[in-house]
Amino acid sequence: MKIMIMTDMEGCAGILNHDDWVTPEGRYYEKGQRFLTGEVNAAVAGFFEAGATEVVIIDGHGYGGIDPELLDERASLSRGAPKPVWPWGLDKTFAGMAFVGQHAKAGTPYSHITHTGWFNCIDTTVNGISIGEYGNMALCAMELGIPTILACGEQALAAEAAALTPGVVTVSVKHGTLPDGLDALDCDSYRNAKLSAVHLSPLKARKMIKEGAFNALLKLKHEPKAFSYPKLTPPYVLEIKLRADGDKPAYSRRYEHPDSIIWLLNLQCEA
Repeated sequence: MKIMIMTDMEGCAGILNHDDWVTPEGRYYEKGQRFLTGEVNAAVAGFFEAGATEVVIIDGHGYGGIDPELLDERASLSRGAPKPVWPWGLDKTFAGMAFVGQHAKAGTPYSHITHTGWFNCIDTTVNGISIGEYGNMALCAMELGIPTILACGEQALAAEAAALTPGVVTVSVKHGTLPDGLDALDCDSYRNAKLSAVHLSPLKARKMIKEGAFNALLKLKHEPKAFSYPKLTPPYVLEIKLRADGDKPAYSRRYEHPDSIIWLLNLQCEA
């Protein structure tokens, strides 16, 4: 069974803030890459132990989040946006979709380093359903008929994943301690507003992720119909509300596609 893992950094245990940990200029960036790669390796180990035949890792962090030298040798690594961007190489040869290091969507209370794409986003919806980075990729998997089986990251992301993709196995490795309700903030202010969280030890997080991946693949094998998605009907409409950013005032974008969520998401990449 072939599994894709989409990765990000901000949802990992031990990633304490944005600027120090997930940007190349940050003083702990290389350690942050080690933390993410450790969590990814744990998921890889769990999937192979449960019978996976191939695992493909997508380095979905904008600055790059995976240290290739430390990656489990059984996994392959994909880095760099394809054309078209969505669905990042996912196709019907994959049996399941998984996430590691994922953070909650913009506007989520009690989440950590909260954003969607970047900190200028207030909210993104598809046919009225609010989604974040998790939802973008999960809805691509839905269109391809591929179940989303595992969601690892912060506690708020786990709740978001369970609501959007019922049946998904979730693993929470930290939880944010601050509410939201911050739509009036500009981009930079929002980037610095949600930096408080309680973290598990990275070692404990890896043990939990390995177990979660193992259980997720067994569930896929034995209960494939346990995984589901929201019911969306075409045409598909993507609406994005954006914050003020520097001299640029707040504004909104709207895209529509007659029959494909994947192509709907690609429309914003062409704008």
